Amino acid sequence: MYKTPCGRFTGALGLGLKQKNLTRAATGHLVRLCRDGPAQKITFQRLKILKRQYVASSGQFWQRAKPQHEPPSVLEDRDDAIIQQVQQIPATKPPVLEKEPEAVRAARIEARQWKELKVEFSELPGIYARLSKIKLTALVVTTAAAGYAMAPVPFDPMCFLLASLGTGLSSCMANSINQYFEVPFDSNMNRTKNRPLVRGQISPLHAVSFALACGVPGVSLLTLAVNPLTGLLGALNIVLYTCCYTPLKRLSITNTWVGAVVGAIPPVMGWTAATGSLDPGALLLGGFLYCWQFPHFNALSWNLREDYSRGGYRMMSVTHPALCRTVALRHSLGLVGLSAVAPAVGVTTWTFPLISLPINLYITHLSFRFYRHGDRTNARKLFFCSLWHLPMLLLLALTCKKIKVEPDGGVASITPPVAMRD
Repeated sequence: MYKTPCGRFTGALGLGLKQKNLTRAATGHLVRLCRDGPAQKITFQRLKILKRQYVASSGQFWQRAKPQHEPPSVLEDRDDAIIQQVQQIPATKPPVLEKEPEAVRAARIEARQWKELKVEFSELPGIYARLSKIKLTALVVTTAAAGYAMAPVPFDPMCFLLASLGTGLSSCMANSINQYFEVPFDSNMNRTKNRPLVRGQISPLHAVSFALACGVPGVSLLTLAVNPLTGLLGALNIVLYTCCYTPLKRLSITNTWVGAVVGAIPPVMGWTAATGSLDPGALLLGGFLYCWQFPHFNALSWNLREDYSRGGYRMMSVTHPALCRTVALRHSLGLVGLSAVAPAVGVTTWTFPLISLPINLYITHLSFRFYRHGDRTNARKLFFCSLWHLPMLLLLALTCKKIKVEPDGGVASITPPVAMRD
């Protein structure tokens, strides 16, 4: 602070006034400022300026020293240098886009517009076959037929055909509804991106109508023409597949166990269609299908992990790879155990465990290799083995089927329900 007397206060009051006189002089100064006119009226900002410019020291007002400018820091110099470099960068002109031809632009706009789907009648059989997953439906009907053939009753061709038809129609409905719900997810998978609903070959309403046209007659046929128990199992299978298994695929790995239950019901339906009752033999056949599905599906999903991950499906092979291999091995051993139980419940003779042991040991051996190594090669071998293992196992069980003999020498039979005869 440098001591320079304030000329304005010195001329009005003079040097050497007391502190009490300084206060009165300052008041007079403010009154004079107010009398000078509107342009010189005192304001809050002006008072702040006065407070900043003058300080009282030893009974006198002294002008405040001007703050010295500190030298800019190294960081500020660096920032200024960076700013200057940025300002020196020449502005680039945006690239000139070539004008799109009018025909190409019109075609692009046309492709984005909503269009009415036109389906040729000649294409409908193929579309319906893919919508209903015809290969999977054929496997379902085959296992149901095996369950009917294993039942200890005389073979009724008409009942067999009605049960097979009703089971096939129910499977078509379940598969169609499954695809209807999974269109957004199927479009992300290479395995399912060519399905009819994903490609827009038919409308969702068309697919649902086809599903109802299959499911309602199918369940009605099983209930009225076969027996109510088989119809109930068919309806239960549709509900489990569409309402439980399908949404669980994106929520939890328990979907695999629910799907195994769905696959185990068709042979039980075949048994109940023949006998009208739920016997231990029906549960045994369902157990065969239940255990077989784990080495079959776990090996299949192992080589499709990337696809399932893109689709957002929570499969064991994606989220729990070690558990996936363990479960496949565990249920392969379960096939050996169930084959040994079959004679005890009166379904097959005691030769069945012996002649089925080689194929059961072979699939168990492949499951063990898949468990130890967990590579694509062993997974592929296990999957292809499961494709022929199930038909072979059911065929061996059918050749070793145990036939009950009445005391009078006749073959035991169970009278079919009255509804089936109608």
